[in-house]
Amino acid sequence: MIVTFTPNPSLDKTLVLDAPLRPGAVQRAVGHSAEPGGKGVNISRALTAAGIPSLAVLPGDPGDAVLLALQEIQVPARALPLGAPLRTNTAITDQAGVTTKINEPGPEFDAALTDALLQLLLEASAGAAWVALAGSLPPGVPVDFYAQAITALRETFGEQAPLIALDTSGAPLAAALPAAPDLIKPNAEELLELHAAMRGVSSSGVDEQAQAEALEADPMRAAQLAVELQNYGARSALITLGAHGAVLLPHPSAEHSEEPAEPAAALRAWGPPITLRSTVGAGDASLAGFLASAQSGGSPTESLKHAMAMGRAAAELPGSIMPTPDQLNTERLSTEQLILIPRTTTTSNVETP
Repeated sequence: MIVTFTPNPSLDKTLVLDAPLRPGAVQRAVGHSAEPGGKGVNISRALTAAGIPSLAVLPGDPGDAVLLALQEIQVPARALPLGAPLRTNTAITDQAGVTTKINEPGPEFDAALTDALLQLLLEASAGAAWVALAGSLPPGVPVDFYAQAITALRETFGEQAPLIALDTSGAPLAAALPAAPDLIKPNAEELLELHAAMRGVSSSGVDEQAQAEALEADPMRAAQLAVELQNYGARSALITLGAHGAVLLPHPSAEHSEEPAEPAAALRAWGPPITLRSTVGAGDASLAGFLASAQSGGSPTESLKHAMAMGRAAAELPGSIMPTPDQLNTERLSTEQLILIPRTTTTSNVETP
């Protein structure tokens, strides 16, 4: 069983235009859809579509549109009633697959609701192989909430604790890294932001999008940045690089050895160009693919290829529709090993559990 946790879920509406978005202009949509969303919800949707048992844990009243939509597509869920509607996010995409997202903030949480949500997560995670903590935090939830959740899961279940994947960004990701999640899943932009935050470096003022695009085209550098993040608590990383594929940095085998570290090895996977329709949820599908394969005993290479296949298939579908097994193709994917500079242990005093 894979449990997903989405503290700030949404109803994801997608509008499809027949031309690029023109700010200030009146344009007509040629297609539209609405699906239950939020990173963890999307992971559960992808797992369910693939026939993998999953449980989505989230806030929301029984009659909320997000919960009703999950019921309609038969995604098992456990929810914490809020007495307030969940947010709606809107994505505007054109025929070339260029997507503009407009995300609402979500309902306000107080300390009591925050604690109740954490307790629901702990109750739902008994017996899980993986727990995926995913997405932004709603207003009122402390920035270190994911760190608290990781610690609570391990203290509650001890040796039976599930492996923990973390897919978030910004301050919540930086705050959670010292709690040593088993896997982080940044994209290029999130990886650059996290690396700078952990080193205490402020933005250079250079075009961040251009920097992210350059990193997507440089998988060796992306893997090396992930190696450096292992000094701050990251145990392993799945880095999605858009059209350039993905990189997997496994957990070091001799993390606490006093012997000189062996060169770190990462894996890269990529494939031929696809017909891009929407990037909404593609990264979530990638993580779902990785977790599904890892849970079933897949090798790192097999799990990375399955992640790639899920993400690519999702990107070829409209809106945030998740692919089914018959839409996956790993045969056309290529992999290679990247030999990296060994990480050192002198740049951080962070100790991992």
